[in-house]
Order: sequence, then C-alpha cells, then structure tokens
Amino acid sequence: MNFPLRKLAAIDIGSNAVRCQISAVLFYEGRYRLKRVEYVRFPMRLGEDVFATGEISPAKEEKFVKFLHSLRLLMEVHDVAHYLVCATSAMRSATNGAAIAARVHRELGMEIKVIDGQDEAFYINRVIEHVLEDKRHYLHIDVGGGSTEFNIYHDRRKVAAQSFEIGSIRRMQQEESGEAGTEAQAELWARMEAWVRHNARQYHVTRAIGTGGNINKIYSLTSSAPDKHITRRGIEATLTRLSGLTMTERVNVAMLNPDRADVIIPAGHIYLSAMQWANVTTMVVPDIGLKDGMLQALFEEFFDEMNPEGGHPAVLPIPDVRNQPAERE
Repeated sequence: MNFPLRKLAAIDIGSNAVRCQISAVLFYEGRYRLKRVEYVRFPMRLGEDVFATGEISPAKEEKFVKFLHSLRLLMEVHDVAHYLVCATSAMRSATNGAAIAARVHRELGMEIKVIDGQDEAFYINRVIEHVLEDKRHYLHIDVGGGSTEFNIYHDRRKVAAQSFEIGSIRRMQQEESGEAGTEAQAELWARMEAWVRHNARQYHVTRAIGTGGNINKIYSLTSSAPDKHITRRGIEATLTRLSGLTMTERVNVAMLNPDRADVIIPAGHIYLSAMQWANVTTMVVPDIGLKDGMLQALFEEFFDEMNPEGGHPAVLPIPDVRNQPAERE
C-alpha cells in the first residue's frame, strides 16, 4: 500500500559528525507530529583538521562532498519536500569553509547555511521548550566538537545565552598537545565558569538539560538513569569507569564507536564541570538537538504547503523522541 507522506529533512554538519534526519509530517485528531523515518550519521570529523591546521584537508573535502551527494540521493528516494543544511563550529572556523560550501552548491545544488552559536541556540530552543517543566529553572548545556553553548531557562523563558569555543575535539587536541594548560585556555575556562556560576545563581537554576552525542552516550551507559534523567554522581561514575579503559577496551568492551571513544571523556568533563559550577545534581537528557530544531523551523516555514486546507496548527509539532529508535551513539 502506498500511503503518501510529506517529508522534511535536516542535515547537521557538526565538528565531529554529519547527521541527516528525514521526518514525516503526521496529522491526526487535530495534532501535528514529526515522525523520524530515516536517520544517518557519519563521523566526518571536520574539526580534527580545522582545530589543528585551520582548514579542511583535500582528502576530507572529497569525502565530505561524496557524503553530501549520497544524502542528496537519499532525500530524492524519500521524495523529501524541503530540507535545511546547517554547519557549525568546524565549517565556521575553516579558512576554506566558504570555498567548500560554494563547491557543494555548484556541484550538488545544496546550500550550506553556516551558523554561529546564537543561531544554533535559536534552533535548539524551538524543541527544548517542550521538555521544560513549570516553575523550574534550567541550565541547558550543549557540547559540540568545537564549541559549547549555554542557555538559561527561567519559568520556560530563555533569559541568558552564551557560546564558548571549547568543545570535545578542541579539548581532546589541547590535552594531547599540552595546550589545555596554557594561560589562554585557562582564561577561557575561567570565563566559562564565571558565566555559569553568575547566571545559575541569578536565575536560581535547579536542574540541567544536556544535549549532544556525548551526553546521550553517557546517559545510555548509566544503567540507573530513569525517565531521561541522570545524576551528577552517575556521570562521574561513568567517566571514571571509561577513564580506566584503553581505547581498545572502550571500543571492544564498552562498545563505543572509535569517534566517540576518544572524545567522550573531554566532553563529559565539560558537562560535569558546568553542573558543579551551577550547583545542580540532576540533568535531563531528552535526546533532541539541532537537527530537531531545524525540522521544526522547516515545518513552520512551509506550514501552508504542509496543510493545503489553510489555517494554522493549534499545536506545533514536537519531536516524537519517545517512540522512535534510539540514536544515542
């Protein structure tokens, strides 16, 4: 049976991986929902080049263009109506990022939107608000490969936001090269701590929200985590256990992908440090992020087309994370 579905797609070009999610727009009994029908993740690791040399290498550029070509074909097979491609820290920092984006547009007809930390927070905010509880005040922590985004939510309203150029790949490379202990890095880390402490105290933060591939994986490795919540003690225990394993053991015993095994501890320490600075002991890990916000934005932009009968939705769609296959790797 050929059941027609309108589909949207979001491609998130991160510093560690490129993710593509294709979702169908469902409408039933007056309610809209975006249901995931396809999800592809590839560890492109653009940040590995960029944060070490300042540019994307020719070899990685070729692989990047080939992968985007495959995603374009995948979207064609799915008859995707509209899609959005966003790139974050690595493409933004690469000296040849604009040239590569131009090549992708020229050869594949795909436009890459290179966004900054504020834009990234804007997209994520579209879906984070659905997991907030009334009369609770949250610190949202999103650790990427090249940067960390903080947002403060007070009574469901975002009241403060800041982006710092500290991420999992950057931190890993700095630790390996000894640069993590430099005066410049210590100053950056101190500014991040000061921002979190000040805003957490000012807005009476009582709980954290964590997004990003690394906290998703830490959550899945913490067996005591109930109902999308994880404790600071649980994160500490998981990081201690992983720190005691070699890379070979992390891959073959803990069953981590290689591109996750080397960055999960540097990323975990950022989440853990932020929770300590904010003096919170519990974190919500809802398994949503940039791609979900991008899909929400697409739905809103093309709503008239999604609903030919006209009018406006009584309730905007929310990501159906409860009933979809887990992607916490």
